[in-house]
Amino acid sequence: MTSKCNFIRQSLARVAVWLLSGNTIFLLCFLIFSGTDVYAQNVVPLLKDGTQHIPAERETFRKYTQAATTIAGFKEALPPKSEFVEGTVTSFNLNYLSHLDLNNQENVRTVWDHIHTVATLQGIVNRTGPLLYLFYIENEDVNIDRYWWDKYRQPGKWISKAKVNEASDVLHLVESFKSYIKGVVVYDPKVAATSNIASSVAGAEDLIAIRYDTSHNSLYTKLVLNGPKLPVMVWLVNKDGSSRFTGTGKVPETERASSGSTKIDAYYWLIEKYLKPGKLNTRFGACYIDQFWLTKPEASVANHHTLTNHDFFVSRKGFFFDLSPWSDEATDDPKQSQGADRQTMEEILLLAYRQNNNGKVFTHIGGFPSWAYKYTKHAGGIHEDVSTEWEYSRIIGAYNAFMDADAIGYGALANASFWQHYPLKKEYPQKWTTKEELQAKGYLDANGKLTLGNKQLVIFYVGDYDAASWLAQTTPFIWDNAQRGKTPMMWCISPALAERVPMALDYQRESATANDYFAAADNGAGYLNPGDLQTPRLSGLPDGTSQWAEHCKPRYEQWGLSITGFVIDGFAEGLNTKGLDAYSSFSPNGIVPQKIPLTMLHKDMPILRADWDVNDSNPKVAAAQVVERVNARPVPFHWFRNILKSPDWYVQVEYELKVLNPNIELVDAPTFFELYRLFLKENITHTFLLYREKLRPLFSQLRV
Repeated sequence: MTSKCNFIRQSLARVAVWLLSGNTIFLLCFLIFSGTDVYAQNVVPLLKDGTQHIPAERETFRKYTQAATTIAGFKEALPPKSEFVEGTVTSFNLNYLSHLDLNNQENVRTVWDHIHTVATLQGIVNRTGPLLYLFYIENEDVNIDRYWWDKYRQPGKWISKAKVNEASDVLHLVESFKSYIKGVVVYDPKVAATSNIASSVAGAEDLIAIRYDTSHNSLYTKLVLNGPKLPVMVWLVNKDGSSRFTGTGKVPETERASSGSTKIDAYYWLIEKYLKPGKLNTRFGACYIDQFWLTKPEASVANHHTLTNHDFFVSRKGFFFDLSPWSDEATDDPKQSQGADRQTMEEILLLAYRQNNNGKVFTHIGGFPSWAYKYTKHAGGIHEDVSTEWEYSRIIGAYNAFMDADAIGYGALANASFWQHYPLKKEYPQKWTTKEELQAKGYLDANGKLTLGNKQLVIFYVGDYDAASWLAQTTPFIWDNAQRGKTPMMWCISPALAERVPMALDYQRESATANDYFAAADNGAGYLNPGDLQTPRLSGLPDGTSQWAEHCKPRYEQWGLSITGFVIDGFAEGLNTKGLDAYSSFSPNGIVPQKIPLTMLHKDMPILRADWDVNDSNPKVAAAQVVERVNARPVPFHWFRNILKSPDWYVQVEYELKVLNPNIELVDAPTFFELYRLFLKENITHTFLLYREKLRPLFSQLRV
């Protein structure tokens, strides 16, 4: 009974922390029902600050990272951004690769080799300015790169004054920019991980990445053995083509013992030779599939080798990895010791945390676990897709890192190293609603009191825009839809995307209608589970919630954001008082978490628990699902998440809702969250009664 009682007390304590925060009435009722001893023993410790000790198994990490408490030699040093691109821009069309038959293995290698080499070249060339632009990504027969290029080539736009030079082929392109590079890093086709190691080295050393292949038509033959005969500055394979990383003895060029895995040894080499000495910028990481893609190019859309995504992270001298978050299997490297992938990922993330001023700077990680290729049931593993996403998110959040989630389907992105130089405005303000406006709409009486009557207010989370690739690829089809502006839409877009696709965020603000309002996507300025910032953390590191607030504040301020449209809790704990305090400091007009009571007000910040995802392509079916939930919920405020739905879908859903229930109103975000805030203030007794009945059985068990 003691164990059961302790479990109930601890669980209730977490619920109490949610309820107690900012609500004195809950505190009084909690004390009445449960007694002061329960409060003192279980709730108070959760409300106190505390530094967590790093677990013993992580002590080896701490020994060599203790001194690395600042970003190692990397100050963000992008040159000043100009109103117009001056001089000459070289363009190169990669679409000759888009129509190759990928059932032919030689074609598969050609696609990989050409794009990898060009992407690493582009990252180096565009580091100092927008000089090289690629055409490659296609979606629904639209060339996405051409779409953005044409938009900003218009008179008066950013690229309008630039002269354009077209490169004819890869050799011509490399020759054109030969002065920008110091040579080549050559990687091993037999050790898949070395392709990601090569991209890391390329950025650090100003090298282009080339796969070792002595066949007649390979780039290695054309660029290293013949043609310009570029010097090989770093070998990740022996010169005779045999593997340097063998999983035996010591890791080459280091004193570190082999892990027994060729994959992990390659990452050990990167850690010892580049990460520990501070040769990489640990503010930026890149989680993209390695050359294992060559074995399964058909597992997703053809461009999901995501090599075009590498350019930005090469430009910023970031680190690349493709490691499983699971400690109980390794689908792409079955010979490794159990959990080696995950342990290596955590070692890298802890190094990044230390080098990023002990987490004061968050690590921006592009990419997403390659679930269609590795690490899940899709690849012969034991874990589900979403579980893999959440486990990965749980790990990175514990080390103050977040995703810019280039997930499969729309994961490919090109030219981010080019667009990173796009000049943004200092601020993109948005107007909040006023009492007078709400009165004019009939929601408030002359005294400022709610007059909702039988109305049921609905807000849609217009997502998912937590990935630069998804935003760039869908803008031509979703944002540019002719029906946009005909109904209120809360566009939930991560401000972190301004690093890689600033032009997309700027364009949307420039072309927004009165019915387009912007909130932050999950979970603020980047995708992590905020509960993993709270102590105790799986990393053993100190609480990171205040650091998250400091990270998010300037980004919210620049983009005029005051709502976080969705908080994904995943496998993490729900937000405690410290977590809620953090969000109230930068998202004061509302948040929508998962692991929270249905309704809550914290320091004047309205909180509504997330409800259903509604994604049926048939508007009638979607509307029926909304009505079902509205009828089942005890409050007249309703939130539903939608993924990549176009404005015409929302217009049709709104129409169907009116047919099914005329009392349902789809409203704009400021109206919804301001009225919800007033509702919570006017109905605190209602809110208390709603939860008292649910909590009473738990309180009674505490006396067992």
